[in-house]
Amino acid sequence: MNQTLRGVTYVSVWVLLWGTAASLADVVLLERGTYAAGTAGQAITFASYGIAAVVLAVRLSGRFLRPGS
Repeated sequence: MNQTLRGVTYVSVWVLLWGTAASLADVVLLERGTYAAGTAGQAITFASYGIAAVVLAVRLSGRFLRPGS
């Protein structure tokens, strides 16, 4: 697979994982009344999951983006 295509696919998968995980956590927090929709709590939830996804993606990138693998 072309390295550029592999990189785009890798980032796309991480964006999907981030969005899914953050949305699932958001639903739980909204249903429990932890915060209301459109508040800072919701932004913090998505931002913190985004930061975690970036850290994991960078740490795992060597395994998946190695040339010739």
